[in-house]
Amino acid sequence: MATTGKLIEYLDGGKFLCAYVTGCQAKRLRLINQNGREMNLPLSRVVHCSEKTHSVELPREELSRQLMETAEKRKQLMETINLQEIWELTSDEPTDTFQPAFLAELSFGKDADDDIVAAFLRSVFVDRLYFKYRENKVLAHTAVQIEQIRRQRDKEEKTKTLIAMGAEFLQKVHNSSRKDLEIDSNGKECLAIIRDFYLAGADSKHADIARKILKAAGFNRPHDPFHLLVKAGIWDANENIPLLRNDLPVVFPLLGIQQAEMLLQQGVDKLFNDPARKDFTKLRPMTIDGPTTLDFDDALTIEEQNGNYLVGVHISDVAHYVRPEDPLFIEAMQRGTSIYFPEGQIPMLPRHLSQGICSLIQGELRAALSFMILLSDEAEVLKVRIHPSIIKVARRLTYDEADTMIKTDPELAILNDLRRKLRNKRLDAGALLLPFPDVNIHIHDGAKVQVSLADTDTPSRTLVSEMMILANTQAARYVADRMAPGLFRAQKPPKKRVVHGLDNDLFLNSKQRKMLSRGELLINAQPHSGLGVTQYTTITSPIRRLLDLVMQHQIHSLVRREEVRFTEEMCKDFTSVIGRTLARANNVRQQRHRYWLLKYLEARKGQPQNALVLESGPKRTFLLLTDILLNIDLPTPTRNRPEPGCRVSVKLTRVDALDNTLRFEW
Repeated sequence: MATTGKLIEYLDGGKFLCAYVTGCQAKRLRLINQNGREMNLPLSRVVHCSEKTHSVELPREELSRQLMETAEKRKQLMETINLQEIWELTSDEPTDTFQPAFLAELSFGKDADDDIVAAFLRSVFVDRLYFKYRENKVLAHTAVQIEQIRRQRDKEEKTKTLIAMGAEFLQKVHNSSRKDLEIDSNGKECLAIIRDFYLAGADSKHADIARKILKAAGFNRPHDPFHLLVKAGIWDANENIPLLRNDLPVVFPLLGIQQAEMLLQQGVDKLFNDPARKDFTKLRPMTIDGPTTLDFDDALTIEEQNGNYLVGVHISDVAHYVRPEDPLFIEAMQRGTSIYFPEGQIPMLPRHLSQGICSLIQGELRAALSFMILLSDEAEVLKVRIHPSIIKVARRLTYDEADTMIKTDPELAILNDLRRKLRNKRLDAGALLLPFPDVNIHIHDGAKVQVSLADTDTPSRTLVSEMMILANTQAARYVADRMAPGLFRAQKPPKKRVVHGLDNDLFLNSKQRKMLSRGELLINAQPHSGLGVTQYTTITSPIRRLLDLVMQHQIHSLVRREEVRFTEEMCKDFTSVIGRTLARANNVRQQRHRYWLLKYLEARKGQPQNALVLESGPKRTFLLLTDILLNIDLPTPTRNRPEPGCRVSVKLTRVDALDNTLRFEW
């Protein structure tokens, strides 16, 4: 019991200190320690209390000297203690819990005085491999526990070494040029650790080690790991960080590549052996796409028939090649969609297919799913037939080429006339067109950014758009009329209408977009107010969208009068998969799009930018940069508050693409 005059030991900052008790309370002791300091100590912190009572009436200096001598003596006694031997002696005992004095006597082979017991306890605290001190008793570890502790110590030692070597390596990376830098296995491990830490932060497997390596190396800024990885050649200077953070699949698995190669070897001659597949090779389909397009998934034909018009919307028959049980279909479910970035794309299907055998390339025989839609002169749908088919594209046109030919080319002229009538019908049914320019971002020399806006409401673009909407609407009707489950796009009416008919006003269209109801993906057909149709799906892009590929399979089974390919329950599962994958892909695409716009603005810091005021509230004003269609906001000025719809100029004061920071001022 710790009473006045007892010599006690306690831990302070990991060090043992000796002290005399000079006064007692219920749970606290008044002490003078070996450093001559008087203090209060909670009783719970006492590790050892002497049996012997000492005089504490001596001068402070004398008491301190005695305590220092005792501390030194006990330190020397510690050096003679072999805990392993003591542990081995206790292994035959029927218990694992011992009095400290008993084990101290085993160690020294004689009765244990205060110094011997205290020295033994010090050893237990210093080397916790064999014993553990708890509530005035010493517990002997089992052999299994000792092995676990050894492994943990080895791990900690390796970690300590890794931190030291990692910090040294990062300094080397920082101070060396890439061509002179040699990366050994330790360096690779270090770079992998800081890579994962930069991407996942506290959720990374070795977050604590990464922090310690970076701190030891003196790299404490948030983006230091990024710059080190660039300098080491692991990442590009404009690495797609959102893509890496979301862990989207980029490389196709071996089974998928093997399947794609097998499909290429099969060729297209066997298509003619399918009795359900129509030979439409006598038709002359045309593709109309952008100049850099490589994956062509739709083509158009037009024929006059007794004053009516047979429109052919021919869609690449990806379902013929990619079946639900295939590795490529499973991979498509992981991706959900192709993702397009200014610097390249991540296809849903391997390029063997997306730009090869599934792409409607001019002059090549291809499998297609053809929607043959008979329209009246007023663009009323008279008859629809859907056929698995074989086609050969006769003409490949770009949008610009089609625009220049649209009045003089007979086929384009008819299609354009039908396009206007189809569009007007949708507008009469309440469709909201809300055209917005496309923001085209071009990267030159890996870093120089050019941004341009392209009109999306040109005749050729809207021609293609209307024919795709027509085919998608008829596809939805075909499945719904047969009471089959599917994947249908739907949208409730807008919360409020500010645009009526066709309007190219950027302000009104921006305002209307904010009032649109959220789009839905359902397994039963419902109206789509934004498109002005009573049912809708998408089937025209099976190369790049899982939804379209699924619906293509469903229509195939109905057309061929087979058992429906996907049940209602399976379609429900698809809505969950598609919703999840599209949300993730769109998030990555939007972040990357913003990154490149900010890179574009980095070269224009301090320059004025044109902006359109969208909303002007009491605290914040929301604007649209009209040259790059980027939304920003600023504090609302106290004077001359801008009116929504007016054009203003704002000054770019700060921009950092990597940090995703953007600041403007009036």
